[in-house]
Amino acid sequence: MKLILLSFLLWNITMHAQTIKGKTVSDNNVLPYVNIYLKGLEKGDTSNEEGEFSIKNVPPGNYTIIASYTGYQTQRKIITVTFEETVINFNLQESELLDEVVVTGTLKAVSRLESPVPVEVYSPTFLKKNPTPNIFEALQNVNGVRPQINCNVCNTGDIHINGLEGPYTLVLIDGMPIVSGLSTVYGLSGIPNSLIEQIEIIKGPASSLYGSEAVGGLINIITKLPENAPRFFADSYVTGWGELNLDLGFKAKIGNIAQLLFGTNFFNYNNPIDNNGDNFTDLTLQNRISVFQKWQFKRKDNRAFSLAGRYFYEDRWGGEMQWNSSFRGGNDVYGESIYTKRAELLGKYQLPIKEQVLFQFSYTDHDQNSVYGNVPYLAQQRIGFGQFTWDKNLKNNDLLFGIAARYNYYNDNTPATETEDKVIIPSIFVQDEIEFNEKNTLLLGSRYDYDKRHGSIFTPRIAYKFKPTKDAVFRLNAGTGFRVVNIFTEEHAALTGAREVIIAEALKPERSYNVNINYLKKYYTKSGTIIGLDASAWYTYFTNLILPDYDTSPNEIIYDNLNGKAVTKGVSLNLDMMLNSNLKALIGGTIQEVNQTEDGITNRQILTERSTGTWAISYKNYRHDLTVDYTGNIYGPMRLPLLGELDPRKEYAPTWSIQNIQLTYDGLTNFEIYGGVKNLLNWTPNKGNPFVIARANDPFDKDVTFDAEGNAVSTPDNPYALTFDPTYVYAPNQGIRLFFGLRYSIK
Repeated sequence: MKLILLSFLLWNITMHAQTIKGKTVSDNNVLPYVNIYLKGLEKGDTSNEEGEFSIKNVPPGNYTIIASYTGYQTQRKIITVTFEETVINFNLQESELLDEVVVTGTLKAVSRLESPVPVEVYSPTFLKKNPTPNIFEALQNVNGVRPQINCNVCNTGDIHINGLEGPYTLVLIDGMPIVSGLSTVYGLSGIPNSLIEQIEIIKGPASSLYGSEAVGGLINIITKLPENAPRFFADSYVTGWGELNLDLGFKAKIGNIAQLLFGTNFFNYNNPIDNNGDNFTDLTLQNRISVFQKWQFKRKDNRAFSLAGRYFYEDRWGGEMQWNSSFRGGNDVYGESIYTKRAELLGKYQLPIKEQVLFQFSYTDHDQNSVYGNVPYLAQQRIGFGQFTWDKNLKNNDLLFGIAARYNYYNDNTPATETEDKVIIPSIFVQDEIEFNEKNTLLLGSRYDYDKRHGSIFTPRIAYKFKPTKDAVFRLNAGTGFRVVNIFTEEHAALTGAREVIIAEALKPERSYNVNINYLKKYYTKSGTIIGLDASAWYTYFTNLILPDYDTSPNEIIYDNLNGKAVTKGVSLNLDMMLNSNLKALIGGTIQEVNQTEDGITNRQILTERSTGTWAISYKNYRHDLTVDYTGNIYGPMRLPLLGELDPRKEYAPTWSIQNIQLTYDGLTNFEIYGGVKNLLNWTPNKGNPFVIARANDPFDKDVTFDAEGNAVSTPDNPYALTFDPTYVYAPNQGIRLFFGLRYSIK
């Protein structure tokens, strides 16, 4: 009897199953070969050459129907299938692959394909492919950009762009120079990734617009406008090592004139691990909190007015496994303990006049209380910045005039600053973008800065853009950059107490001369694949390069201007591919040569790789709401800082790679569940080396014998004539680990 009833029920459903049909278009033009399917059912169709599709034998009920096509935004609709034929049409919008709006290159909002300056753009989706607790680590899968760990003990580092070290990279938040100088080491932590709208990167000098420190390139972290942010969001994950990261935030409307965006980041790691057996922590212990607010004010005629601020506190330490705070600053147990307090304020205000005049400002106060073994380092850095820009459009000329002033204050307890260092640097700049026709554009710009320590500094630039088709652009950029003398304490090795710092002469400002060729194009195939190609070649020539010399003496770091030249050159290629509606890939590679020539002798720069590869591959299974992300990087050999001819560690790092995999499920309303494995290959720099930290068993050099010139000598207890030194580092000491996370947001 039950079998008869079941057969009757199945027959009844089949007899009353209906057809879903419709048409796929884009901007009212037929869009063929679009994938159409019903979520939760093994049913679907592909629209034909006329854009028509038909899904038959669909039982009555409520369904989510999805339309997807490479290069277009996926559409979802909820439909109810009754006993009548269901008609549903889709009007798909083209995605913005390689056509994002950028502002960094010219201080004006413009399509990436229209910008005369090449700018790379990375979205929050890119950051989610490999979740990290800070921006520093998030950039590890960007081609040509490498986060460099500078110390095995405290795990601080800087950002290398095209092989140039951190002091040559300027980091902006919403276009303002927030992170620079001393704060480069610590200021890239604590910015909630959930608040980031996009990250824009320029490789090559940008001093004509942004002044000192934008020599190697710049990174502009653009935070969300309150209206674009979710009403509430939370993102938290834990790792198998015991790391906990939490982002929380919300937006709120304050009366009729203001909107508030609030976010906070909390990171905690309190689990000492020593997998390489040297009695030193493999990962620095950290307790960090950061609070961010952004206010957007409504004004007449939609004039801009916004204020943003951030407060950051971090307590981090690394060292011998038995260290605790009672040993801080002593010489019994070695530890590097750093307390950092940091406040930031930035904003912009459009003047209430007919002309487009904008005032922007930023201020940072950075206070650092730290000890490196028994060597204290107490430092304060304050940077104030303000500028007026006047945007003036004429018939074929897009003009930008600007005046700016920068206030730098720095003081520490080292011999570098016997008195506090204060300086105000006024600047004036002008830029003219000349459009000859739809295909040809010329950009001319120059900047004048006056620094009382160095006098007048002039930095011109020129850019030419040729756009043969709407999907291709060729750019040629040339210009100069400069960097004023920076305090030597940007080099972590100067702080460990392992080496004496020698400043050999009165340092002169560095200058650079750069040329960059870039080609950007979209390719469309008949199968629906879209490939975005971004290729660049560059050459940069430095004079007066301020170079830390580790080689002359293993016990000293000697700072002086290079008596010769320094050159960085290379080529890079990025491929941004949408292979179908399910599969996307971003693959990049860089080959570069970074060297210095002095007294006729050319040497490769320490800790600079010859080649880099990065990738981020994503596959989306729409039926099961599951995404797989495979990300990674690979680095070629780089020269490492040895302590002498007897040092048994490798002079060159091997080719090494960090790879990660992640699964994300987004089938629940407002929720995303994700997890995976980081560092799949379990790569750490101790592999193939007898040790990583020199004299880890004697961090205060109590048992080291020195000769009359202060050099360590070989003894039975110290056969390699080494002193304690934690700067032999090129990759994280953190091995393979699991992670699991949860995201929740209300749009």
